[in-house]
Amino acid sequence: MRVFVTGATGALGRYLVPGLVAAGHQVTGTTRTPGKVGQLRAAGAEPVVLDGLDREAVIAAVLAAEPEVIVHEMTALAGIRSLRNPDKTFASTNELRTRGTDNLLAAAERAGTRRVIAQGYAGGGPDKRSGGRLKTEEDPPDWRPIRSAARGPAAIAYVEETVPATAPEGIVLRYGGLYGPGASDLLLDMLRKRQVPVIGGGTGVWSFVEVSDAAAATIAAVGQGAPGVYNVVDDDPAPVAEWLPYLAEVAGAKPPLRMPAWLGRVLAGEFVVAQMTTSRGYSNENARKKLGWEPRYASWREGFRAWVSG
Repeated sequence: MRVFVTGATGALGRYLVPGLVAAGHQVTGTTRTPGKVGQLRAAGAEPVVLDGLDREAVIAAVLAAEPEVIVHEMTALAGIRSLRNPDKTFASTNELRTRGTDNLLAAAERAGTRRVIAQGYAGGGPDKRSGGRLKTEEDPPDWRPIRSAARGPAAIAYVEETVPATAPEGIVLRYGGLYGPGASDLLLDMLRKRQVPVIGGGTGVWSFVEVSDAAAATIAAVGQGAPGVYNVVDDDPAPVAEWLPYLAEVAGAKPPLRMPAWLGRVLAGEFVVAQMTTSRGYSNENARKKLGWEPRYASWREGFRAWVSG
């Protein structure tokens, strides 16, 4: 099929584009950076330099490509070191998840594209209630309101509500915490400098997915799966107090520092404290059954080791 991938040179796109080409699809990939055009050509895609917030340019690019499927992977997450003020940190990504999504849906309608796949989120979050069963696709995010982190959850919810409701075959893939080459190298650097402490006991449960596994789920969704939302996570949700020291160990770093929640609020902000103490984790049962997807790394344990040793 003809597949139009936005954000094609991002951490996920680097695996997604070659995977789609290998599967026999004709891929058009977008990037905001002219210097990355060669990267897309080398991966087998037709490159387009595009600002996802330029509505007319997006529509023109999609009309020219005539895709049967659009995959929306536009974010601006590279180089993030602090989550003290998430609304400021994620301002550009929030725009891409709202205005950028609207632009792609308008383009899909004009081009007659039926299937639109968009990136959602199933990583650590400030859940109102810690513990209990894992979240399924039927569960709303149920995040506790935090003054400095209001726009991000709203933008994520916008994608989940708008894409399945607007595109004839709208799919949202809630990726767990992405890790792997190019996806979270900054975390390793900060861990080695002991800049990522376990806060408040680290009771928050996180779900992860290795970046090539996330790409594989996306490729699966190009050809199958009913419209709706899917949790794309591994089989092993785990508390911060378990996975963070393990990652430090395999990375050859000293154990992370421990910090009480009150001090974490002062130094890192309320959002990070909530992620580390009340996050619940997600179930991948739906994606396994309906997308026919199975993660190569069923647990972050072997995934982290492969990432660091690679």
